[in-house]
Amino acid sequence: MNEKIKEIINESLAVKNRVVQDPRLIGIVAEIVTLIVDRFREGKHLYFCGNGGSAADAQHLAAEFSGRFYINRDALPSEALHCNTSYLTAVANDFSYDLIYSRLIKGIGKPRDILVGMSTSGNSVNILKAFETAREKGITTIGMTGEGGGKLKELSDYLIDIPSRNTPRIQEGHMLLGHIICQLVEDQYFNA
Repeated sequence: MNEKIKEIINESLAVKNRVVQDPRLIGIVAEIVTLIVDRFREGKHLYFCGNGGSAADAQHLAAEFSGRFYINRDALPSEALHCNTSYLTAVANDFSYDLIYSRLIKGIGKPRDILVGMSTSGNSVNILKAFETAREKGITTIGMTGEGGGKLKELSDYLIDIPSRNTPRIQEGHMLLGHIICQLVEDQYFNA
């Protein structure tokens, strides 16, 4: 079992090494940091969505912005869209699970807000529909996917596609880069 544990850790490290050696991906992360800082300064909101483990990751990252990351500071306007379970279950039951995020974005999203969609496959229908609605409303979209981006690639203004097709490794990459974005946004927004 010890060898299997080492093998899994080495798989994770290999994906992270591919990320750190990809200047395109590093550049996109830097652009996203600047984008989020600029939009927060404009009073815009940052929304996150995902399914399953990606929903948990979305909620985690939203909390890093609205709570704190490293420094004690004011809350930033960020939230995960799936946290209202009454809304989520009503829309899923009365309309369709595919519409849970798009209906909410249509109702609360404003032009120049930012929507982050986390989907390891890049093909989650409810996130695709949310991105379509975001595009109609002038909301900037950031897709966080696995290698290639799936269908979400075409709907993303910015795409963080982790170079892997292995779901746990992709999610680990999302959290690594998500934490980097949180740290750098916090640094630039509050220390500039």
